[in-house]
Amino acid sequence: MSDKLKANSLSFFESIIMGVAGSAPGFSIAVAISSLLVTAGMFSPNAILIFALPMLGIATAYKGLNQRIANAGAAYEWTKIGFGKLFGYFSGWALLIASMVFMVTGSVPLGTATIDLIDPALADHVLLTTSIGAVWFVVIGLVLISGIEITSKVQVVMSTIELVILFGISIAAFVATQTGHVVNPFSWSWFGFHYSRETFASSALIVVFLYWGWDVTANLSEETRNDRPNAAGNGGFLSVFVTIASFAAFTAATLMLFSLRDASGFSDNLIYHVAIAAGLGKTGGYAAALALILSSIATLETTMLQFSRTLFAMGRDRALPAYFGEVHERTVTPVRTMYLLLAIGLVVIFASSFMPSIASILADSVNAIAVQVSYYYGLAGLVCAWLYRDSYKQSLGTFLQYAVVPALSAVALMALGVYAIATFNTTTRVVGIGGLFAGILFYRPAGYRRAAVAVARS
Repeated sequence: MSDKLKANSLSFFESIIMGVAGSAPGFSIAVAISSLLVTAGMFSPNAILIFALPMLGIATAYKGLNQRIANAGAAYEWTKIGFGKLFGYFSGWALLIASMVFMVTGSVPLGTATIDLIDPALADHVLLTTSIGAVWFVVIGLVLISGIEITSKVQVVMSTIELVILFGISIAAFVATQTGHVVNPFSWSWFGFHYSRETFASSALIVVFLYWGWDVTANLSEETRNDRPNAAGNGGFLSVFVTIASFAAFTAATLMLFSLRDASGFSDNLIYHVAIAAGLGKTGGYAAALALILSSIATLETTMLQFSRTLFAMGRDRALPAYFGEVHERTVTPVRTMYLLLAIGLVVIFASSFMPSIASILADSVNAIAVQVSYYYGLAGLVCAWLYRDSYKQSLGTFLQYAVVPALSAVALMALGVYAIATFNTTTRVVGIGGLFAGILFYRPAGYRRAAVAVARS
C-alpha cells in the first residue's frame, strides 16, 4: 500500500467539470430553489447574486492557497499550516460531517427522479424513495472505487448532458414567457434588498448550500495535471460562474411562470415543473428527470471524492487513524475511506426513511450542511488572508485579491453561520452543531507523527 495518489490524472477542463458537478446546478435547482422561494420570496434572484459574492471570495482564497500548497486535504491542510492542528482538524472534520449528511440530501432526490420516470405519484413515498436512493449511492461508490480516471470520464459525460438539458429548458422557459405565458412579469425589484430580519439568514444559508461543492477541485489537486498554472485552483474558481448563471436563469424563469405559492411547493423537482410549464410536454418532463438523476449522481460522486480525499489526507497525517491514509495498489485510490463512507452513508440514509416527509429531510439537511460549510469555508478564507498578509509589499492587487477579499468573505460566512444557529429546529441543531462537536471524541493532538505530503507552489 502507498500514501500517494495517482498524479496527472485530471486535465484543466476536467477540473472545471468537477467543480460544476460539485455545485450540481441540476440537483440544486431541483431541490433547493423552491426552499429559497419560501424564505426570500420575490427577492430570490437578489439572494442568488448577492450571496454569491462571499462564495466568489472563498473561491479566490482557494485559488491562492492551492497556488502555494496543493494537497488532497485542501482546507484541512491549509488551516493546519496557518492556525495549527486543532483548527486544521476541525476544518477537515466539518467537511467530513457535511459530506455524510449530504449522503441523504443527495440520495433522496435520486430516488425521487427515478420514480418520476416510472410513476410520479409515488414520489412522496419516503421509504421507497430512500431505498432507491440507497441503491444509487452504492453504485456510485463502486464507480469511485474503480479509480479517478474512470470517475472523471463518467463525470464529463454526465455533466455535459445535464448542462445541455438545463440550457435547453431555460431557453424554452424564457421563450414561453415571451409568448404570453407569464404569471409575474419580470421586475428589477426582484433584485432588491427588502429581506425581513427572519428571512435574511435562512436565505443566505440556502444559497451557501446551493454553491457548495466546487472546492472538490482543490481536494483533487494532487491528481490534477500541471499543464496550466494552478489548474485545480482556477478550475474551481471558474466553475462558480457557470453555477451562478444557471441558478439565476432558473430562479427568474420560475418566478415568471408560476405564482410564488405554487413555486414554493416544487421541492420534488423544480426543473420538471418548469419544463412542463414551458410547453415541453412529456419529453421535457423526462429530460428534467434525467437532468436531476445525472446531477444527483455527479454531486454525490464529487462529495464522496471530497470525503475520501480529506479523510485520506487526515489519515496520512495521522490526525485520524493511519489506516485511512493509504491507497489501493491497483486503482491508486483511498478505497478504505470509501468503504467507511458506504457503511455510514447507508446507515444515515436508512435512518432518514423514518422522517415524516421528503421535504423535511431536505430542509433539515440543507441547513445542517450550510453551517458546516460556512465554518470550514470561513477558516480557509482567514488562512488565505493570513498567509498573504504581507503581499502588499510586492503588489497591492495581490494583497486585495488574496488577503482583503477572502478575509471579508470569511467573516461574512462565519457570522452568518453563528447567527443562523438560533433559527434552527432541534434536528438541525443536533446534526449541524452536535456533528461538529462530536469531532472532539476523535481528536488526537499527539497523533501527528510526520508532515503531510504537500506540493509547494512558487
